Amino acid sequence: MWACVGIKNLFQLHLSLIQTLCCMHVQIYQDVKVMSDWVSYYKNEDGEEEEEQDEDVEIIGEYKYSGRDTLVFLVDASKAMLESCDDNFAPFDMTIQCIQNVYTNKIISHDRDLIGVVFYGTEKHKNSVDFKHIYVLQDLDNPGAKRVLELGKYKGEQGKILFQKSFGHSADYSLGEALWVCSNLFSDVRLKMSHKRIMLFTNEDNPHGQDSVKAKFARTKASDLRETGIYLDLMHLKKPGGFDISLFYRDIINTAEDEDLGVQFDESGKLEDLMKKVRAKETRKRALARLNLYLGKDMALTVGIFNLVQKACKQPPVKLYRETNEPLKTKTRTFNRETGSLLLPSDTKRAQTYGNRQIVLEKEETEEAKRFGSPGLYLIGFKPLVMLKRHHHIRPAQFIYPDESLISGSTTLFSALLTKCLEKEVMAICKYIPRRNTPPKFIALVPQEEELDEQNVQIAPSGFHLIFLPYADDKRKIDCTEKVSANQEQVDKMKEIVQKLRFKYRSDSFENPVLQQHYMNLEALALDLMEPEKAEDLTMPKAEVMDSRLGNLVDEFKQLVYPPGYDPEGKPTKRKQGNGTGTPEKKAKVEISEEELRNHVKKGTLGKLTVAVLKDVCQIYKLKGGGKKQELLDVVTKHFSKH
Repeated sequence: MWACVGIKNLFQLHLSLIQTLCCMHVQIYQDVKVMSDWVSYYKNEDGEEEEEQDEDVEIIGEYKYSGRDTLVFLVDASKAMLESCDDNFAPFDMTIQCIQNVYTNKIISHDRDLIGVVFYGTEKHKNSVDFKHIYVLQDLDNPGAKRVLELGKYKGEQGKILFQKSFGHSADYSLGEALWVCSNLFSDVRLKMSHKRIMLFTNEDNPHGQDSVKAKFARTKASDLRETGIYLDLMHLKKPGGFDISLFYRDIINTAEDEDLGVQFDESGKLEDLMKKVRAKETRKRALARLNLYLGKDMALTVGIFNLVQKACKQPPVKLYRETNEPLKTKTRTFNRETGSLLLPSDTKRAQTYGNRQIVLEKEETEEAKRFGSPGLYLIGFKPLVMLKRHHHIRPAQFIYPDESLISGSTTLFSALLTKCLEKEVMAICKYIPRRNTPPKFIALVPQEEELDEQNVQIAPSGFHLIFLPYADDKRKIDCTEKVSANQEQVDKMKEIVQKLRFKYRSDSFENPVLQQHYMNLEALALDLMEPEKAEDLTMPKAEVMDSRLGNLVDEFKQLVYPPGYDPEGKPTKRKQGNGTGTPEKKAKVEISEEELRNHVKKGTLGKLTVAVLKDVCQIYKLKGGGKKQELLDVVTKHFSKH
């Protein structure tokens, strides 16, 4: 259905134009790195060799990312931060509550990430460089319940008094020195870090005023952070008169490569606004894979593949040692059953039974049988967008975006291809192999143009949606034995019911109650709460509201559809079939003759029969077979081979 033979002329027609638009010095990158299946080892402090565990490896789908995310909250502790305005929370209280929320989310989802908290503008100081007015409250470490409770002590009026007593306030601070302290926190971490970020919370838009020396030093230190791969984000809070980012912070902040430098959030006056800003910056933006998109024999570009929507699920349980509560390290070894000797991977083979013959394969042969080509996207041709139907949807789509890390000029070529697909209203049909030993799939690359709102903030990015297309085997034809159509009166009555029950549905308005209760239980255990909160199940229908809207429409519809005296909610009665003794008699439903069974055994095609048919055969011929298909095959084959 999706073969595109003869439509490459459309691509060839515009290939010359694309080549003139793009950078022609494109280097062909032959292959992508494949994660090794071999187990690596390392030596601990005692010199013992241990199996390396994927402690700092994040698993998203079937891909792994090494390293831990690190985040430092740099909080302005001046007096202005503790003063509330417009009957709202004080900026400092909003900041502490926001940090606590990030901590609790990290405990549940990414407990191996590293988080730290640093105050600047305090009277007392505590840091490795002995800078004045900078206090490192929490070094970079894993999130835990003690840290959340420690931050909670400084909220509210009592927390304000405790903070002033414990740390005090001072306006004679240097923001450049505070950034220096944060940089040292990252340097002290000996673990591998994948992402380093500093979030700066303040409501002072010009911290150093007329002090040009401190302002210059802060800009220089911010530039040093950018060069070392540390991203600095500004979480500016509301202040009387408004927060003017152009006075100082426009030259200070820097963003990651996957973020828009020109888009800046407004100042936050509410906790919800601040949480949205932090969540947008803190959420990980990582590609599932980086693959080559082959447009022809001698032309390719590199794209990153992203998941826009992913199913939320519970984290897998971690096995702990009973006495010490330390995570267990699992090791698998294979031994010879007869001699008890240790078997190496080269000593084992794999076999599959076809008919009466056992086919033995080497490990390399089994891997080669699963291999259909190198990973990548291979262009087949183009089809009009109108040919893509809703019923072709078989799984959530992915999104591809150009990547310059492997092939230089990929962005230019990608932009030219996207522009032409939008102009011609066509989609690109490709063969998609995400990884080695993965069967290929046909996909459609649907172009999407960038969308901006009134404030020039990006709503939808430009790129291609990767739509998975079904094979011919994925489609089924349902045979309807009896067709019953509703009359016009029944249809009109149902339309009235539908109109009464209509509401504005949004998928993001409903949370999974099972997941939410699971998270609340974990949060209660981590924070030593007496009992967890009860999650509200938003998926339950509002029966009272529905009944008041419908009125008598339901009863009227039942009278039109069901016969008199019929109860659609009643339980159907089951009739017992038997020989008159009250016990039902089981009848075999097999529809295959003895001659056909013998032919199957003779040709070795008995495995084509289903388990249900094999069980019925065993019941008819009074054969004792197990519950597994192979056991049933062995019993039936043995019986018909003798007779």
